[in-house]
Amino acid sequence: MTTLKLGAHMSISGGVSQALDRAASIGCNAVQVFTKNNRQWSGPPIDAEDVARWQAKIREFNIESTVSHASYLINLASPKPETRQKSIQAYQDELARAHAYGIPYVVLHPGSHTGSGEETGLRQIAVALDHIHQEMAHATKVLTLLELTAGQGTNLGYEFTHLRRIMEQVAEPDRLGVCVDTCHAFAAGYDLRSVEGYQRLIDDLEREVGMERLKCWHLNDSKGELGSRKDRHAHIGEGNIGIDGFRWVLNDPRWVDVPMLLETPKGKDLKEDVMNLKRLCAVVDDPARIPPGLRIER
Repeated sequence: MTTLKLGAHMSISGGVSQALDRAASIGCNAVQVFTKNNRQWSGPPIDAEDVARWQAKIREFNIESTVSHASYLINLASPKPETRQKSIQAYQDELARAHAYGIPYVVLHPGSHTGSGEETGLRQIAVALDHIHQEMAHATKVLTLLELTAGQGTNLGYEFTHLRRIMEQVAEPDRLGVCVDTCHAFAAGYDLRSVEGYQRLIDDLEREVGMERLKCWHLNDSKGELGSRKDRHAHIGEGNIGIDGFRWVLNDPRWVDVPMLLETPKGKDLKEDVMNLKRLCAVVDDPARIPPGLRIER
Protein backbone atom coordinates (compact mmCIF):
# COMPACT_ATOMS: atom_id res chain seq x y z
CA MET A 1 0.00 0.00 0.00
CA THR A 2 1.39 3.39 -1.02
CA THR A 3 1.69 5.82 1.87
CA LEU A 4 0.31 9.33 1.91
CA LYS A 5 2.64 12.26 1.20
CA LEU A 6 2.20 14.32 4.38
CA GLY A 7 4.15 17.31 5.59
CA ALA A 8 4.17 21.05 6.16
CA HIS A 9 5.60 24.32 4.99
CA MET A 10 9.02 24.68 6.61
CA SER A 11 11.33 27.60 7.29
CA ILE A 12 14.44 28.00 5.12
CA SER A 13 16.39 29.83 7.82
CA GLY A 14 20.06 28.88 7.40
CA GLY A 15 19.53 27.74 3.81
CA VAL A 16 16.75 26.25 1.69
CA SER A 17 18.00 22.71 2.37
CA GLN A 18 17.56 23.22 6.13
CA ALA A 19 13.82 22.86 5.54
CA LEU A 20 14.42 19.17 4.82
CA ASP A 21 16.08 18.69 8.21
CA ARG A 22 13.11 20.33 9.89
CA ALA A 23 10.61 18.21 7.97
CA ALA A 24 12.50 14.98 8.73
CA SER A 25 12.80 15.87 12.42
CA ILE A 26 9.04 15.43 12.84
CA GLY A 27 8.58 12.50 10.45
CA CYS A 28 7.33 14.25 7.30
CA ASN A 29 7.83 12.71 3.88
CA ALA A 30 6.70 15.86 2.06
CA VAL A 31 7.65 19.52 2.44
CA GLN A 32 6.85 22.96 1.07
CA VAL A 33 9.31 25.87 1.08
CA PHE A 34 9.92 29.38 -0.10
CA THR A 35 13.13 29.24 -2.14
CA LYS A 36 13.99 32.80 -1.06
CA ASN A 37 12.65 35.45 1.32
CA ASN A 38 8.98 35.68 0.38
CA ARG A 39 8.77 39.33 1.45
CA GLN A 40 11.31 40.48 -1.12
CA TRP A 41 11.02 40.82 -4.89
CA SER A 42 14.46 39.38 -5.55
CA GLY A 43 16.69 36.95 -3.74
CA PRO A 44 20.39 36.13 -3.51
CA PRO A 45 22.14 34.07 -6.20
CA ILE A 46 21.30 30.37 -6.17
CA ASP A 47 23.67 28.62 -3.75
CA ALA A 48 25.17 25.63 -5.59
CA GLU A 49 26.39 24.08 -2.32
CA ASP A 50 22.93 24.30 -0.81
CA VAL A 51 21.42 22.77 -3.95
CA ALA A 52 23.82 19.82 -3.61
CA ARG A 53 22.95 19.49 0.08
CA TRP A 54 19.23 19.56 -0.79
CA GLN A 55 19.66 16.71 -3.26
CA ALA A 56 21.64 14.65 -0.76
CA LYS A 57 19.25 15.24 2.12
CA ILE A 58 16.16 14.33 0.07
CA ARG A 59 17.63 10.87 -0.39
CA GLU A 60 18.92 10.60 3.18
CA PHE A 61 15.60 11.60 4.72
CA ASN A 62 13.38 9.81 2.18
CA ILE A 63 11.47 13.00 1.37
CA GLU A 64 9.11 11.88 -1.39
CA SER A 65 7.43 15.17 -2.40
CA THR A 66 8.73 18.74 -2.53
CA VAL A 67 6.80 21.90 -3.38
CA SER A 68 7.79 25.55 -3.59
CA HIS A 69 5.45 28.46 -2.87
CA ALA A 70 5.90 31.71 -4.78
CA SER A 71 6.21 35.06 -3.05
CA TYR A 72 2.95 36.71 -2.03
CA LEU A 73 4.20 39.96 -3.60
CA ILE A 74 3.71 38.57 -7.08
CA ASN A 75 0.57 39.77 -8.88
CA LEU A 76 0.46 38.78 -12.53
CA ALA A 77 -3.04 40.27 -12.84
CA SER A 78 -2.00 43.79 -11.84
CA PRO A 79 -3.06 46.53 -14.24
CA LYS A 80 -0.08 48.63 -13.09
CA PRO A 81 2.80 48.17 -15.57
CA GLU A 82 5.53 48.50 -12.93
CA THR A 83 3.97 45.95 -10.56
CA ARG A 84 3.20 43.63 -13.44
CA GLN A 85 6.78 43.72 -14.76
CA LYS A 86 8.27 43.19 -11.31
CA SER A 87 5.88 40.26 -10.83
CA ILE A 88 6.88 38.67 -14.13
CA GLN A 89 10.58 38.96 -13.30
CA ALA A 90 10.00 37.66 -9.77
CA TYR A 91 8.06 34.65 -10.96
CA GLN A 92 10.70 33.78 -13.54
CA ASP A 93 13.15 33.77 -10.65
CA GLU A 94 10.83 31.47 -8.65
CA LEU A 95 10.79 28.97 -11.51
CA ALA A 96 14.55 29.22 -11.94
CA ARG A 97 15.13 28.43 -8.27
CA ALA A 98 12.71 25.50 -8.27
CA HIS A 99 14.39 24.18 -11.41
CA ALA A 100 17.83 24.42 -9.81
CA TYR A 101 16.73 22.49 -6.71
CA GLY A 102 14.71 19.94 -8.69
CA ILE A 103 11.41 20.97 -7.10
CA PRO A 104 8.63 19.94 -9.51
CA TYR A 105 5.88 22.35 -8.39
CA VAL A 106 5.60 26.05 -7.61
CA VAL A 107 2.31 27.12 -6.03
CA LEU A 108 1.15 30.54 -7.25
CA HIS A 109 -1.77 32.70 -6.15
CA PRO A 110 -3.27 33.68 -9.53
CA GLY A 111 -3.43 37.39 -8.73
CA SER A 112 -5.70 40.34 -7.96
CA HIS A 113 -7.28 42.51 -10.64
CA THR A 114 -7.46 45.53 -8.25
CA GLY A 115 -10.41 47.01 -10.11
CA SER A 116 -9.70 46.18 -13.75
CA GLY A 117 -12.29 43.38 -13.74
CA GLU A 118 -12.11 39.61 -13.59
CA GLU A 119 -11.89 38.86 -17.31
CA THR A 120 -9.17 41.48 -17.82
CA GLY A 121 -7.27 40.13 -14.83
CA LEU A 122 -7.48 36.53 -15.99
CA ARG A 123 -6.27 37.54 -19.45
CA GLN A 124 -3.38 39.47 -17.92
CA ILE A 125 -2.32 36.38 -15.97
CA ALA A 126 -2.38 34.20 -19.09
CA VAL A 127 -0.34 36.70 -21.12
CA ALA A 128 2.19 37.01 -18.30
CA LEU A 129 2.52 33.23 -17.98
CA ASP A 130 3.09 32.90 -21.72
CA HIS A 131 5.94 35.40 -21.51
CA ILE A 132 7.40 33.63 -18.48
CA HIS A 133 7.13 30.23 -20.13
CA GLN A 134 8.97 31.50 -23.21
CA GLU A 135 11.76 32.91 -21.05
CA MET A 136 11.91 29.68 -19.04
CA ALA A 137 11.73 27.21 -21.92
CA HIS A 138 14.44 25.11 -20.27
CA ALA A 139 12.35 24.57 -17.11
CA THR A 140 9.35 22.71 -18.52
CA LYS A 141 9.56 20.06 -15.80
CA VAL A 142 8.57 22.64 -13.18
CA LEU A 143 4.80 23.10 -13.13
CA THR A 144 3.00 26.19 -11.89
CA LEU A 145 0.16 25.18 -9.58
CA LEU A 146 -2.57 27.80 -9.63
CA GLU A 147 -4.01 27.89 -6.13
CA LEU A 148 -7.74 27.98 -5.42
CA THR A 149 -8.13 31.15 -3.35
CA ALA A 150 -10.56 32.36 -0.69
CA GLY A 151 -11.58 35.27 -2.91
CA GLN A 152 -10.74 38.16 -0.61
CA GLY A 153 -11.10 41.60 -2.15
CA THR A 154 -10.38 41.47 -5.87
CA ASN A 155 -8.38 38.24 -5.69
CA LEU A 156 -8.93 35.90 -8.61
CA GLY A 157 -8.97 32.11 -8.44
CA TYR A 158 -11.79 31.57 -5.93
CA GLU A 159 -13.59 29.28 -8.36
CA PHE A 160 -12.29 26.59 -10.67
CA THR A 161 -13.78 28.46 -13.63
CA HIS A 162 -11.11 31.13 -13.13
CA LEU A 163 -8.36 28.52 -13.25
CA ARG A 164 -9.87 26.99 -16.39
CA ARG A 165 -10.05 30.39 -18.09
CA ILE A 166 -6.33 30.92 -17.45
CA MET A 167 -5.48 27.46 -18.76
CA GLU A 168 -7.59 28.00 -21.87
CA GLN A 169 -5.73 31.20 -22.71
CA VAL A 170 -2.12 30.11 -22.26
CA ALA A 171 -0.11 28.62 -25.11
CA GLU A 172 1.30 25.80 -22.96
CA PRO A 173 -1.46 24.62 -20.62
CA ASP A 174 0.47 21.45 -19.79
CA ARG A 175 2.82 23.61 -17.71
CA LEU A 176 -0.02 24.40 -15.31
CA GLY A 177 -1.67 22.43 -12.53
CA VAL A 178 -3.84 23.15 -9.50
CA CYS A 179 -3.37 23.38 -5.73
CA VAL A 180 -6.45 23.20 -3.49
CA ASP A 181 -6.29 24.75 -0.04
CA THR A 182 -9.04 23.47 2.28
CA CYS A 183 -9.32 26.79 4.14
CA HIS A 184 -9.61 28.69 0.86
CA ALA A 185 -12.15 26.21 -0.53
CA PHE A 186 -14.30 26.51 2.61
CA ALA A 187 -14.08 30.31 2.55
CA ALA A 188 -15.03 30.23 -1.15
CA GLY A 189 -18.20 28.29 -0.36
CA TYR A 190 -17.36 24.57 -0.44
CA ASP A 191 -18.77 22.97 2.71
CA LEU A 192 -16.10 20.39 3.43
CA ARG A 193 -17.83 19.42 6.68
CA SER A 194 -19.96 16.96 4.71
CA VAL A 195 -19.12 14.34 2.13
CA GLU A 196 -21.67 16.02 -0.15
CA GLY A 197 -19.80 19.33 0.07
CA TYR A 198 -16.50 17.58 -0.62
CA GLN A 199 -18.05 15.83 -3.62
CA ARG A 200 -19.28 19.17 -4.98
CA LEU A 201 -15.71 20.45 -4.88
CA ILE A 202 -14.45 17.33 -6.66
CA ASP A 203 -17.22 17.57 -9.27
CA ASP A 204 -16.34 21.21 -10.00
CA LEU A 205 -12.65 20.35 -10.16
CA GLU A 206 -13.30 17.55 -12.63
CA ARG A 207 -15.70 19.54 -14.78
CA GLU A 208 -13.62 22.71 -15.02
CA VAL A 209 -9.97 21.59 -15.10
CA GLY A 210 -9.80 17.80 -14.65
CA MET A 211 -8.80 15.87 -11.55
CA GLU A 212 -5.45 14.95 -13.07
CA ARG A 213 -4.38 18.59 -12.73
CA LEU A 214 -4.63 18.55 -8.93
CA LYS A 215 -1.00 18.18 -7.83
CA CYS A 216 -1.05 19.51 -4.24
CA TRP A 217 -3.36 19.91 -1.24
CA HIS A 218 -2.91 22.51 1.47
CA LEU A 219 -4.59 21.18 4.61
CA ASN A 220 -5.67 24.08 6.82
CA ASP A 221 -8.71 24.64 9.01
CA SER A 222 -10.55 27.95 8.67
CA LYS A 223 -11.08 30.73 11.18
CA GLY A 224 -13.63 32.22 8.79
CA GLU A 225 -17.16 30.99 8.25
CA LEU A 226 -18.35 29.04 5.20
CA GLY A 227 -18.36 31.38 2.21
CA SER A 228 -16.78 34.21 4.20
CA ARG A 229 -14.10 34.90 1.55
CA LYS A 230 -11.63 35.27 4.45
CA ASP A 231 -8.20 33.61 4.19
CA ARG A 232 -7.54 32.86 7.86
CA HIS A 233 -5.83 29.55 8.60
CA ALA A 234 -6.50 27.66 11.84
CA HIS A 235 -5.09 24.52 13.44
CA ILE A 236 -6.69 21.27 12.29
CA GLY A 237 -9.94 20.69 14.17
CA GLU A 238 -9.91 24.15 15.75
CA GLY A 239 -11.63 26.04 12.96
CA ASN A 240 -15.01 26.01 11.26
CA ILE A 241 -14.21 23.01 9.06
CA GLY A 242 -13.52 20.68 12.00
CA ILE A 243 -11.52 17.47 12.08
CA ASP A 244 -14.05 15.36 10.18
CA GLY A 245 -13.82 17.71 7.22
CA PHE A 246 -10.33 16.41 6.48
CA ARG A 247 -11.39 12.78 6.50
CA TRP A 248 -12.67 12.91 2.92
CA VAL A 249 -9.39 14.17 1.47
CA LEU A 250 -7.10 11.88 3.47
CA ASN A 251 -9.05 8.72 2.66
CA ASP A 252 -9.65 9.44 -1.01
CA PRO A 253 -7.36 6.97 -2.87
CA ARG A 254 -7.06 9.36 -5.81
CA TRP A 255 -4.72 11.60 -3.81
CA VAL A 256 -2.31 9.00 -2.46
CA ASP A 257 0.59 10.39 -4.51
CA VAL A 258 -0.40 14.04 -4.13
CA PRO A 259 1.49 16.00 -1.42
CA MET A 260 -0.70 17.21 1.45
CA LEU A 261 0.88 20.09 3.32
CA LEU A 262 0.08 22.11 6.42
CA GLU A 263 0.26 25.90 6.38
CA THR A 264 -0.88 26.41 9.96
CA PRO A 265 0.62 28.77 12.58
CA LYS A 266 3.66 27.45 14.44
CA GLY A 267 6.80 28.20 16.42
CA LYS A 268 10.41 27.17 15.88
CA ASP A 269 10.03 23.93 17.89
CA LEU A 270 7.41 22.67 15.36
CA LYS A 271 5.17 21.30 18.14
CA GLU A 272 2.11 22.72 16.40
CA ASP A 273 3.03 20.82 13.23
CA VAL A 274 3.39 17.65 15.28
CA MET A 275 -0.04 18.26 16.80
CA ASN A 276 -1.72 18.95 13.47
CA LEU A 277 -0.11 16.00 11.69
CA LYS A 278 -1.17 13.73 14.54
CA ARG A 279 -4.75 14.95 14.17
CA LEU A 280 -4.69 14.32 10.44
CA CYS A 281 -3.26 10.83 10.87
CA ALA A 282 -6.00 10.02 13.39
CA VAL A 283 -8.67 10.20 10.68
CA VAL A 284 -6.80 8.00 8.17
CA ASP A 285 -8.81 4.79 8.00
CA ASP A 286 -5.89 2.52 7.05
CA PRO A 287 -2.88 3.01 9.37
CA ALA A 288 -0.63 1.44 6.72
CA ARG A 289 -1.13 4.59 4.61
CA ILE A 290 0.42 6.83 7.29
CA PRO A 291 4.06 7.72 6.50
CA PRO A 292 6.43 5.65 8.69
CA GLY A 293 7.90 8.73 10.36
CA LEU A 294 4.47 9.89 11.47
CA ARG A 295 3.65 6.58 13.13
CA ILE A 296 6.21 7.38 15.82
CA GLU A 297 4.89 9.00 18.99
CA ARG A 298 6.54 12.43 19.42
